[in-house]
Amino acid sequence: MIDQQVSLRGGAARLPVRPRTGRYLVLAAVFVCAACGLVYELELVALASYLIGDSVTQASVVLSVMVFAMGIGSLLAKRLCSRAAVGFGLIEAVLALVGGSSALVLYATFAWIGESRYALVGFSLAIGVLIGAEIPLLMTLIQRVDRQDASGAVADLFAADYVGALFGGLAFPFLLLPLLGQLTGALLTGAVNAAAGGALVMWVFRRDLTRRSRWLLIAVNVAVIALLATAAVLADDFERAARRAVYGDRVRVAMQTDVQEVVLTGAGRSSLDLYLDGRLRVSSRDEYRYHEALVHPVMNGPHARVLILGGGDGLAAREVLRYPGVRSVTLVELDPAVTRLARTDQALSALNAHAYRDPRLTAVTGDAFTWLRAAHGRYDAVISDLPDPGISASTKLYSAEFYGLVAEALAPGGRLVVHGGPPVGRPHTYWTVEASMRAAGLRTRPYRVGGRYAGFETGPDRASGGAAQAHGWGFVLAGLGRAPALGLDPEAPELKDLTEAALREAGRRAEAGRLPGLAPSTLVHPRYWGES
Repeated sequence: MIDQQVSLRGGAARLPVRPRTGRYLVLAAVFVCAACGLVYELELVALASYLIGDSVTQASVVLSVMVFAMGIGSLLAKRLCSRAAVGFGLIEAVLALVGGSSALVLYATFAWIGESRYALVGFSLAIGVLIGAEIPLLMTLIQRVDRQDASGAVADLFAADYVGALFGGLAFPFLLLPLLGQLTGALLTGAVNAAAGGALVMWVFRRDLTRRSRWLLIAVNVAVIALLATAAVLADDFERAARRAVYGDRVRVAMQTDVQEVVLTGAGRSSLDLYLDGRLRVSSRDEYRYHEALVHPVMNGPHARVLILGGGDGLAAREVLRYPGVRSVTLVELDPAVTRLARTDQALSALNAHAYRDPRLTAVTGDAFTWLRAAHGRYDAVISDLPDPGISASTKLYSAEFYGLVAEALAPGGRLVVHGGPPVGRPHTYWTVEASMRAAGLRTRPYRVGGRYAGFETGPDRASGGAAQAHGWGFVLAGLGRAPALGLDPEAPELKDLTEAALREAGRRAEAGRLPGLAPSTLVHPRYWGES
């Protein structure tokens, strides 16, 4: 009779451990499960930003769907509270399988189907429901091992949950991602999740399980851990197959740096492609159109000291170094792996004309925004060859504050050029960049050239679809005091696509009003009219 009363009040007599020990073990499981849950969440956000783009939108979708789903999961878990131990064990096993395999499935849908948005929402919903179901069951379990007032149990649970989330949030970018990568890191997290949940139930609450429930939990957890371990062993082969599906069979270099994924395909100067985080950054077939249009108009004037922000591939530096009047070039690149690849890869270094061997070029590793905040002298020409303005992570590099820092770095009569995206394909983004430059006190002169746009569609202009492909690259030339003239320097080297005649023709067409929707002085080489 006494044993029955103890069991009804808290059941501590049926546990194989002391109540206080059992309480600590439950809180330890809460800590581990919370860490794993946040890793799943961050994994979805990071992979969605990489595969789909626009990190702000993807983070908002994942977080909002998961929080909503957690509420649903909490309501659904009420039916399991009468069998909290077996319910918690099964939920953790399913969560481990779903969360651990989420990155792999998202990457697979992107590689072979070409669309991962629906999978992203599905995983966010499923993981959120499972995480939300944890708290009611854990609340029941912690009161089962150490009966205490509800407020104390809630405080303990949420303290362990929040500390575990902190650990998971820090482990993902500083431990899992750099050491294991996204796929293997997620699979390992799932295995740890399954082991923690299964160990808690099978040890502390084993007397609450029927013989059938005990064998069910053992079989489910063994199967989940075996599946995750098998997937981890095959992860490298899977990544290679997925890369071939995305990039083709000519992948030569594929590496995850501290900053981004870098993929280089093709072996010759006529077939080389450089992808950064899945986005085509350089194509040897037409990169000269982009880099000639970016560099040579800004060199029309003093250009003894030149600053290149970004451009670690060395292609903008190649064009700058063709001017004999250039005395020094400073290149600021965030990812040292890109500059190292541009130095050492035979095909890429040949494409950039071995720019890094030129003693006039100095490469600096650092964030362009932070680097500009320090005093580094003044420059006659500043070339902004940075990631696409449509990528959320690049927002600060296209802000009025950033252009204010650039303006301070300009020498008297100095000029700045910025790649602002396609003015026809994504006009909202392009003109926002131009307006930000004007807000920093710069006088602007927009122009564009035809060609393939090496980027992706996102944001308010997404409805434009493939328009960016048809209308090429947009740039903004700017200076202090007055807008610089759009032209070529008298000592400009022989170019493939830009000539003084082409510039005059572009100006004449703009003045004649033949380019509706674009600002005056729009540069379009005559051979590009009507091209797609």
